[in-house]
Parts: sequence; structure tokens; C-alpha cells
Amino acid sequence: MLRLYGMSGSGNCYKPALLLRQLGQRFEWQEVDILQGATRTPGFLAKNANGKVPLLELEDGRVLAESNAMLCYLAEHTPYFPDDAWTRAQILQWLFFEQYSHEPYIATVRFWVHYLNKREAWAQKIAEAMPRGYAALGVMEQQLQKTPWLVGSQYTIADIALYAYTHVAHQGGYSLDDYPRIRDWMVRFTQQPGHAPMPIHG
Repeated sequence: MLRLYGMSGSGNCYKPALLLRQLGQRFEWQEVDILQGATRTPGFLAKNANGKVPLLELEDGRVLAESNAMLCYLAEHTPYFPDDAWTRAQILQWLFFEQYSHEPYIATVRFWVHYLNKREAWAQKIAEAMPRGYAALGVMEQQLQKTPWLVGSQYTIADIALYAYTHVAHQGGYSLDDYPRIRDWMVRFTQQPGHAPMPIHG
């Protein structure tokens, strides 16, 4: 059985867990508390030298790091990652956008506020980061004014990747009041077959 190492409440860990559930694929969840240094142990570092979760361990012992790489691997030959080259390129475009322009500001601010309780102590850092987070939300809003999903008319792993931290952005102090299309998209997202809220433990 597949084993997914992750931390409950992590959007990055939620991504592959949700996709596995939507694919109807059983997996074992292994809780890893990053706040207690569990990813820095010799045993974990032997599996992932980068010392981060999520980490997907296959039945044959191979391991795969990076949440969006897992999405691509698990969704291969499914409608979530279609074979058409242009569609795949658009999906990858959103996955790269999520990691470079969205996650560093929305997920990071959420971590500072929700997990580290640094809203006041790091107020300046947060104030500097949030405009970039809102800019990323603006890009999403603009696309969702044109299409129901981030890549046209079909729900894909691009939506999973961006939903993971968008739907908990309020935990970092972000407001989605000015993003009606994102709010509608999040409702549609929860109506997809196999959907389950975060966390998912197998």
C-alpha cells in the first residue's frame, strides 16, 4: 500500500491525500510533526534529504517528494491530468505559479499566523508578504472569470494545487470578499466526487 508522510493541516500534504481519495486509491497516512522536528531525524532524512513533507512512499520502496510532483505522478492517465500536450502544459503552468507566486505568500503567512502565532511580532513581514498573496489571488480571479476551472471546463490537478491553501487563506488573515469567482470555484470544488475536507488520513 502507498504510504503518505504528512502533517495534518498542511495544504501541501492535503493535495496528494485528496487526489488519492478521489482516485479511490487506498493509502496509509503517517503523521509527521514538523513543529517538533520530526522531518529532521536521521530516519526521515534518509528518505528525503530535503527534510520536508509530504513524502510519498511507493509499494516498492521508492519515494517521491514535492506535492505537485506527486499530483502529476498519481494523476497520470486520468482525467485529472489529461494526455493532451497543451492541456498538460497549462496545468503545469498553474502548478509552477502555485509554488512560485501563491504558496510562498499565502501558505507562508498562514503558517506564521496560524501555527507560529506571530501576527503581531512579525507584523511588518506579514504586511510585506500579503500584497503578493493578493496579487496571486487576483490572477486566479481573472482566470475564473473566463472559465469554471483553472484550465478550462475540466477539474484537474491545477485546481487541487491552488485550492489547498486558497481555502484556508483566511487563517493567515486574507479576505476573499473581493474575489467572488474564487469563492464560487471553492464551492464547486467541494462538490467534486470524492471530495473530503482537510485533513485526510487514508
